Amino acid sequence: MASVQQLSAIKDAKVLMVGAGGIGCELLKTLALSGFQDIHIIDMDTIEVSNLNRQFLFRQSHVGQSKAKVARDAVLRFRPKINIKSYHANVKDSNFNVDFFKQFSVVLNGLDNLDARRHVNRLCLAADVPLVESGTTGFLGQVTVHIKGKTECYECQPKPAPKTYPVCTITSTPSKFVHCIVWAKDLLFAKLFGDKNQDNDLNVRSNDTATSSEHSEDIFEPRKDEDIQQYANRIYDHVFGHNIQTALSNEETWKNRNKPRPIYVKDVLSDEPIQQNGNVDKLLANDNLSSLSAMAYLGLKNPQDIWSLKENSRVFFAALKLFFSKRQKEIGNLTFDKDDPLAVEFVTAAANIRAASFNIPLHSLFEAKGIAGNIVHAVATTNAIIAGLIVIEAIKVLQNDAKNCRMTYCLQHPSRKMLLMPVEPFEPNKSCYVCSETPLLLEVNTNRAKLRDLVEKVVTSKLGMSLPLIAHGSGLLYEVGDDLGKDEVANYEANLEKVLSELPYAITGGTIITVEDLQQELVCNINIKHREEFDEEKEPDGMVLHGWTPAPAAENNKEATDNNGASTSSTSKPASADVMEADDELSIVETGVETLPAGGKKRKLSDVPNSEAPIDEKRAKKIPKENDGDDVIVMLDDGNDDDITAS
Repeated sequence: MASVQQLSAIKDAKVLMVGAGGIGCELLKTLALSGFQDIHIIDMDTIEVSNLNRQFLFRQSHVGQSKAKVARDAVLRFRPKINIKSYHANVKDSNFNVDFFKQFSVVLNGLDNLDARRHVNRLCLAADVPLVESGTTGFLGQVTVHIKGKTECYECQPKPAPKTYPVCTITSTPSKFVHCIVWAKDLLFAKLFGDKNQDNDLNVRSNDTATSSEHSEDIFEPRKDEDIQQYANRIYDHVFGHNIQTALSNEETWKNRNKPRPIYVKDVLSDEPIQQNGNVDKLLANDNLSSLSAMAYLGLKNPQDIWSLKENSRVFFAALKLFFSKRQKEIGNLTFDKDDPLAVEFVTAAANIRAASFNIPLHSLFEAKGIAGNIVHAVATTNAIIAGLIVIEAIKVLQNDAKNCRMTYCLQHPSRKMLLMPVEPFEPNKSCYVCSETPLLLEVNTNRAKLRDLVEKVVTSKLGMSLPLIAHGSGLLYEVGDDLGKDEVANYEANLEKVLSELPYAITGGTIITVEDLQQELVCNINIKHREEFDEEKEPDGMVLHGWTPAPAAENNKEATDNNGASTSSTSKPASADVMEADDELSIVETGVETLPAGGKKRKLSDVPNSEAPIDEKRAKKIPKENDGDDVIVMLDDGNDDDITAS
């Protein structure tokens, strides 16, 4: 039973929720039933069919509508006397500024990406409003409390960096199925159905002029005298046959690797016609283009079946044929969408054919979709548990009871017979550039790098600033804002193309520049150190920022995950789900995770699976002592910056 003090704190509180998705639906319901009277919700997303299995405030009739508005309306039906205000908007919009945040007693996050989380963290710091963060993935979850000056802020500890793959690995030497998915999705699909003017590494040509006349042209451009099947055959032979054959000519590449085998149409399908489902005429007559399916076209039914090479080839041809015959108007403007069945089928088939060439185990469409769409399947119960924990911590914050606040981790397997592991919040990190204003150090060739490089590679991508201002002393070098005059905009645009040392207020070795985000009210100083050369492979940006150190990307890849990361295919290796998100249909960053040993002592990184982040000794000591020293508490964080959304 709540005490009088608790009830008073709840009744008088004004709460901001950011996100009305998997966690958000549960959180809004729990807030309303707990007695909160004034709740504001921000979410820019609309409801999709895939949300309906766990975002219980939504129904089929709500598809396409604002999540924030529908969630508000649903809760008001059983709590009509409370005040709920919804905003169908991006939390990074300029009207959600520091003054807006100052009106709230506490902010509760249910976001699905790192960039938006960092933005809210900074606004909460500037407004001096407590923040309760959260995330779930499968059976795992976490709730953390961030109070300015008392606990670490959201950015005090390194956050996972996006996993990237070298182009040469994707195009020439794939060793994992995820490499084949990236190739099929970002290269082949984009080349066939996306922007034709976009450069791409698929148009490999033979060095032998006697055998390459056919491949000197743009192989992906349809010829006037060929039908769709002939075009499809030519594409198939080029990407799965000719390109592999060309790669084999480089003997050095394959000295310590298994050689791939070229695959041609004649080797797989011979002269067999593609067997079509008996209802193909009805399928092709369907005007609903979003329901087109190569599986239906071929009579394949179970998405969890692993297709043979021949079946994958048939799906490849059927999908390509359907795109060119039924969705011709979209070609040239398509991008991969995990909710587009035909796109998923094409990418699955293409990835599997390439995997067969490189002796990589094949995967089902279900698994391939999980990898291509970066999907971690949600467990609704986890969302409910985390929402309850958020409200518990919010009530403590509202009572100014910071000493009893806890960061709580929801585990998949019991640890000391507990599935919920509470940990005392950590103190602010004195070296955090966000809440402690510690200067950063940037090594850069000031005679080569341009101001645009600094803005794009450091200020926006690494520091996450939305409306940056860059100054050297009293001289303003760059600014973004709606209130700038045309002359100012032109001047700053011109500065972007200038080398750092040639700017009106030159940036050279020993210079200290100030970078500020006017919306986030964040200011940080960057010391410039001139450096002549950089390793192109290890330091591809041509500059190195110190004091901002994300956790290195993990080697393990997120493959299709079910049962918290266990692959459903007997032929594929299990994939770990080690990125915390607020939903299942989300982009996740392929990263390492910060792990804290439950035994109370720092464990070597080599002993901890998927651990890449440094472990602080003080942080480790706060974990309760366990009988089994092998238990690991995994601190999972966010990912995907693909969309700045409140989900």
